Amino acid sequence: MINIWFRYTIKLVMTMKFDTNKHSVFLLYYHLILVTKYRRDVIDEKISKRLKEIFEYIQPNYNITLVEWNHDKDHVHVLFKATPTTSLSKFINAYKSASSRLIKKEFPEIRQKLWKEYFWSRSYCLLTSGGAPVEVIRKYIESQGEKRKC
Repeated sequence: MINIWFRYTIKLVMTMKFDTNKHSVFLLYYHLILVTKYRRDVIDEKISKRLKEIFEYIQPNYNITLVEWNHDKDHVHVLFKATPTTSLSKFINAYKSASSRLIKKEFPEIRQKLWKEYFWSRSYCLLTSGGAPVEVIRKYIESQGEKRKC
């Protein structure tokens, strides 16, 4: 069963459209989760839309491409692509600073729900995603150099 899954995944990966630059080929997807300070319920449709617009405005400066966006009352989920040279922590900190400042300015009513003017929690969750599962990649690397049976 693993062998069938392995072959399917390798075929899938080989048909993917990769990104390129002068010296490399890559496909880097990230799942970012940002949580409001003390998980305050301050994100509604209007605020989420504005947070997304801010993300889209900042992203070109860091070679990032937004793929998917969604939210709940106290957090946002963002799926994006990046390049190998992208400084993810700098981008995330720039985005959190700019979005916090602009949201508090444009939606002053949410200040009543925030703690000491903070919009975002200091922490964030960033996960790599896309491509083959780690176990499939491990098996692929282990199998390199072996003779194939026809």
